[in-house]
Order: sequence, then structure tokens, then C-alpha cells
Amino acid sequence: MDRILEAKTAVVTGGARGLGQEICQRLAAEGCNVVVADIDGEGAAETAAEIAESTDQKAIGVQVDVTDEAQVEAMVRRAVEAFGSLDILVSNAGILIAEAIDEFPAEKWQAVINVNLVGYMLCAKHASRVMKEQQSGAIIQINSKSGKKGSYKNSAYAAAKFGGIGLTQSIALELAEFGVRVNAICPGNLLDSPLWVNSLYSQYAKNLGITEEEVRQKYIDQVPMKRGCTYEDVCNVVVFLASDQASYMTGQAINVTGGQEMR
Repeated sequence: MDRILEAKTAVVTGGARGLGQEICQRLAAEGCNVVVADIDGEGAAETAAEIAESTDQKAIGVQVDVTDEAQVEAMVRRAVEAFGSLDILVSNAGILIAEAIDEFPAEKWQAVINVNLVGYMLCAKHASRVMKEQQSGAIIQINSKSGKKGSYKNSAYAAAKFGGIGLTQSIALELAEFGVRVNAICPGNLLDSPLWVNSLYSQYAKNLGITEEEVRQKYIDQVPMKRGCTYEDVCNVVVFLASDQASYMTGQAINVTGGQEMR
């Protein structure tokens, strides 16, 4: 079967684990050389080694804090030095802290904005410099259904994701004339992911005053298709948006929510 991203170079932030790791592996399977970027440098190196061992693609791990502009600039430079181009940026790094607004520590609220929104801006800024010169490229932000609709006791995350869609649309307008497309993906709830299993179920159970099992069922019941979002669901759209099959699409925020969000 033809690989639709053959010989492309992709940078994936937050690529060491979870959804980011799955995106890295899928892009490699589609023919990309991959820069696995993560604040966890050891995890990034391990994921890169797994990709190199299991595919015929090259992969490197890079430690990066996406809120540190010098580190982001170095990440992009390393990608170009290693592979000669930067064709795809997947801005996936993110954090989630959920608190009631009257109890939300300002520094934690700001931390969510810094990683999820400012980090995306910095990655897009430095990737776009390379892509503009190439006259080609695809920037993809992993957003959320919380970028389309407010999220209960989750104001920082929703604010960052709403801002991410505005940023996506704005830089899509700037970069269209240079052949660079910019889109966002808004997944539904990844109910079997480590983020949910290790953190969100307990956070939401506390916030809602119910058990973790009841939290899971509550979120399944909200989805017309009656299941959570999967990594494969998201990766399918990442590959499409990164490919020439989406060559006439820019400035979009694509829902992958099983019908839960339709705007």
C-alpha cells in the first residue's frame, strides 16, 4: 500500500507518550521521518528508538519545553539539520488542570495557557519560518471539543483551546500565500488514554461529587455514537490533514467527537 507521506519530515510535540506517541508512530508508518519532541527527553528518545527499530524510517528524540522559545527554536533547527526539511508540525503538547473558577490558583491557570496556547504559538512561529522558505508545509494543532464549547470547572483549558482555534485561523490566513496550511483537530474524550485513567477521572469525580465509574459513563452517554474517541480516530485525521489529499483545506477545526460536537 502506498504511503501518502513518503519522505516527509514531521515534528510532534508531546510525542513521548499517549496520543503524541501514537501520532509519531502513525506518521512513521505513513513514510515520515519523525522528530519526537517532549519535555521528557528520555521518553522522547525511547519513542524515537522504537520507531527506528520497528520501521524503515528515521527518528530522533528532542527534549523541549514548548514554553521556552529558545528551546523551540533549537527543536526546529535540529529537525532541519537532521532531515533537511520540516514538512509537518503537530502541536500536541498540552496540560490540563481543572478547578472551580473561585478556587483556581492564578499560577496554575496561567500554566495551562502557557503550555497549550503560547507553546502552540511558539512552535508555529519557528516552524513557519522554515515552511515559508520552502513554500510548503502543514501545521496541525491538536485542539479539543473544549475549543468549541465551554467546559465545566475547566476554564483554563477551554480558554486555551478556544484561543488555539483563533490562532489557527489567523496564521492560516497569514501563511496561505506561502503554500502552508494550518488546521486544528478537536478530539472528543479519549476515555482510555493515560491522561483520563491516571488523572482526569479522579479530578472530575472530585469536581462532580460522583465515582470515577460514574464519570466514565456520564461522558459515554453524552456521545451519540456511544463510545469514547480513540487514538486511531485522531491519527486518521492527522494523516489526512498532513497529506496532499487536504491540499485545499486551511483554517479549519475538525471535530472528531462521535457527533458530540457539530459546530
